[in-house]
Amino acid sequence: MRELRLGIDVACREDHRAALADETGALLWTNRRFQTGSEELEAVWRAVEAVRADHGDAPVVVVMEPTRNAWVALAAWLRHRGAQVRLVPPEQSADLRKYYNKHAKTDRLDCELLARIPLLHPGGLVATPGLGPAEALRRAVGRRAGLVARRTASLQRLDALLELLGPAWTAALGTDPGKAACSVLERYSDPHALLRLGRARLTRLLIRTSRGAWREDKADALLAAARATLSLWPEGAIDFAELAEDIAAETRLLRGLDDEIDHVDDRIAVAYQHADPTGILASVPGLGPVLAAAILGRLGDPSRFRDLAAVRAYTGLVPRISQSGTSETHQGPTKAGDHVLRWSLFIAADHARKTDPGLAARYQRLRDRGKHHNSALCTLAAVLVTRIAACWRSGKHYRLHDLDGREISDPEGRALASRINTEATQARARTTTGTGRRSKESHSAPSTGPSKTHSTTRPAA
Repeated sequence: MRELRLGIDVACREDHRAALADETGALLWTNRRFQTGSEELEAVWRAVEAVRADHGDAPVVVVMEPTRNAWVALAAWLRHRGAQVRLVPPEQSADLRKYYNKHAKTDRLDCELLARIPLLHPGGLVATPGLGPAEALRRAVGRRAGLVARRTASLQRLDALLELLGPAWTAALGTDPGKAACSVLERYSDPHALLRLGRARLTRLLIRTSRGAWREDKADALLAAARATLSLWPEGAIDFAELAEDIAAETRLLRGLDDEIDHVDDRIAVAYQHADPTGILASVPGLGPVLAAAILGRLGDPSRFRDLAAVRAYTGLVPRISQSGTSETHQGPTKAGDHVLRWSLFIAADHARKTDPGLAARYQRLRDRGKHHNSALCTLAAVLVTRIAACWRSGKHYRLHDLDGREISDPEGRALASRINTEATQARARTTTGTGRRSKESHSAPSTGPSKTHSTTRPAA
């Protein structure tokens, strides 16, 4: 089949470099410079069309690396002109570049290599029906994951600051402060200021900010925590006013992140409804609105993969395999995919095994073989994303079945999965060996005798 391959070495600030090759890898022209602009792109496309006319209007395949977000506008423009856009993972092109250009690495050689990659490594090309960062759902899901990570870090810093005041503050306010707790920490984290506020005014503040959930008993606990802090620290050993400023700043940051997460959740709900109007992903057990949107947003259209094995490989949850002759070893997961997608699938698998009897039975079999909880969930996550892709391709909702293959409802599946998990856990507990009457020491206890029966001292010369 006749075909033209346009390799583009994408740059973020400098000029892009392009090379055109035919289906045999022969270069037709190379090292054409241009930037992301309609006029310069039109000039490049005219150069492609001039060659294409001599090749019987052969289809054009564009090959590029996903360099930051600079590739997105190029892909959209070229696809609009009828070109097929293929992305090659940077690590694969780098390995091919080392082999193909052993002693040199230039932009001209890079664009020529990209034009020849369909000949050198056709299996490494990924179709791009979407536009990655230009897609609203994908971008919003990624932003939410970043905000949640920043919130977790802020919460850890706030918890560390509260440790300076003593454990009674965390016991009174909790480890994840809500609106009422944030109101107290933002204005009255100085124990002197809290005691000056008094029981009556503190109670009114708590009732107003917690909508009546916190009352006099919570005020008494906070005042007791303030007195415990003052009795703990010697006079002048710590500046409580400066510490209160740091706590207030971290609390404001935490509240701002909560507001941003709520705002992006509203955006995600609208985008997900548009992307999955029939609710195929929402029908999967263990997938609520957040996880369903995260998986669809980061996975993209599952139909773009050549098969279900490619879907699993994209997630990075498949094991590394090292095979040579008669030896074959399976190592940990490749982790080559999107980390937000992988984490979402991991959490979804943990929820799904509590509703899907088949996944529950598979999880327990893996645990019986000695697999760790996390390792077993990685296996379930790969199975779950395969089923999600199969449901999406067929346009059908996820259906629960018992161990005999009979279709069941969600409550029936949850009850059966719970029984499977409980029975397997109890069976493992019964078979676990412990310290018996004949063994006064457990196997994990340190030895009480010498490790060797012979002398380890070197004899004198």
